[in-house]
Amino acid sequence: MKSLVLIFISIALVFNEAKAQKKILIYTKNGKGFVHDNISASVAALTKLCDANGYASQSTDDPSIFTTEQLKKFSCIIFANSNNEAFTSEEQRQAFVDYTHRGGSFVGIHSASGSERQWPWFWAMLGGKFVRHPKLQKFNIKVIDGNHPATKSLSNPWSWEDECYFINNLNPDIHVLLAADLTGIQDEEKKVYPGTTFGDFFPIAWCHEFEGGRQFYTSLGHKTEYYQDPMFLQHLLGGIKWALKEN
Repeated sequence: MKSLVLIFISIALVFNEAKAQKKILIYTKNGKGFVHDNISASVAALTKLCDANGYASQSTDDPSIFTTEQLKKFSCIIFANSNNEAFTSEEQRQAFVDYTHRGGSFVGIHSASGSERQWPWFWAMLGGKFVRHPKLQKFNIKVIDGNHPATKSLSNPWSWEDECYFINNLNPDIHVLLAADLTGIQDEEKKVYPGTTFGDFFPIAWCHEFEGGRQFYTSLGHKTEYYQDPMFLQHLLGGIKWALKEN
């Protein structure tokens, strides 16, 4: 009799664990315009991160997944180097808004800030809208909040090579985590924008809560090989865990 009870308990525990497993959508839709060659590497890295941390995952570039019912399956949506139009209908956009209002989590990586360039709600949700970037180059990054799970493993300053994204329409609610040191960046248009808006620094990674959901964004991640870099992957994982309210 005791053995039978133990079997039922074991089955119940397995069922509850499977039921509780969080599922993450890795979304890579690119509309008309530039498409990064790092997408497959980012998907592979994020899938591996999910597997290693007990999350189920699904990757797609098909916007038809954005329905209210289908999005109920996901605890977090990652825009992994998406760009330009992320959706093809107003119904898909509304499904994403509803997902956010239900408390859904969002993570944006690199060119995700260039998605939905005609939709102000999306800019506010992500935290801003991509403007431009100077050439890929090495620069120093100032860690603004070293206690956040996305930054606590980073040195300060953090020396990195990437495209330094300049973003406007910044949501005043964002909590800045990382800022690029502009003093070392070669950019002929720097005086035009960002100019002296933030002095010698410009926000490049942040988190915030918006209309019921949690959002993390990092503008880093241009080069394919970064998706095998342990420090960068820890940066992404920390952001994902924060968005999921696990840190």
